[in-house]
Formats: sequence, structure tokens, C-alpha cells
Amino acid sequence: MAKAGETANFTAEEREAMKAAASEKRTARSRAKKDPEQVRREGEAEVLAKIAELSGSDKEIAEGLHALVSETAPHLVPRTYYGMPAWGKDGKVLCFFQPAGKFKVRYATFGFETISNLDDGNVWPTSFAVIELGAKEREFFADLVRRAAS
Repeated sequence: MAKAGETANFTAEEREAMKAAASEKRTARSRAKKDPEQVRREGEAEVLAKIAELSGSDKEIAEGLHALVSETAPHLVPRTYYGMPAWGKDGKVLCFFQPAGKFKVRYATFGFETISNLDDGNVWPTSFAVIELGAKEREFFADLVRRAAS
């Protein structure tokens, strides 16, 4: 039996993420006709607004990742992805931050989509649990973002 706020198939959080994704697709279609700098400014504002909604370690990690991606791969365009902070190129998401609070799980994740250039043999990770973003983790993620965005 489904709990309050859930259907038999999706939680309230999952339904909210799907609605966000549908809205993002409509926004992407309208942005296709806009100046790339305007698209960047709008995406930046959306990402910063999503980060501002976060709290605790989710907010700290998201702020750190946003700064890291902006510095490491400034050609990536900020945007949202299922209502989460993300960065992309050529209209596609390359990497994204999934806050722990979004789906009420024990850790946040930083993930990479299939356009990312992370291939390493027959198996490689594309998502990483993050509970703190210290200097070692920043260096690790900066390297991944550079490789993924190349």
C-alpha cells in the first residue's frame, strides 16, 4: 500500500522531479532561439535559485560544485535537470548535483550523463556519493569535470 503523498508507482518527490523535467524541456525549446549569453544568464539564475532553496550540507556542496564547474569548465552552461543544479553543453546535460534532501536519502550525489567523456575500459563510475566537499574531493571532481567536458 502506498504511503501518504505517494502513488503506487511514484513518490511525491519523484512526481515533482518529473514535472520539473517537463517544464525544463519547454524552456529548452524556447531558449533554442535565444542568444547563447542570454541562455547562460537564465540558466545561471535558475541554478542559483535552486541552490538557494537548499539547506545544510546540500547547500554547501551545491555552492562548491557550482563554483568548481564554473572555474574548471567555464564553457559548460548552467541549467536545471529534474529541478536540480546541472551543467551542460550543446543543449544536453553533462553533469548534475542531486541533493540528499530532494529524495530524502542519506547522501547527495554528483553525477555525469552519457555525453561525458569519462570512458575508461569496459566499466567506469558515473555517479558519486558526496557527504562533504573538501580540498581532496574538489580536486577529484575538477579532474572528472575536465575529462567529462573535453
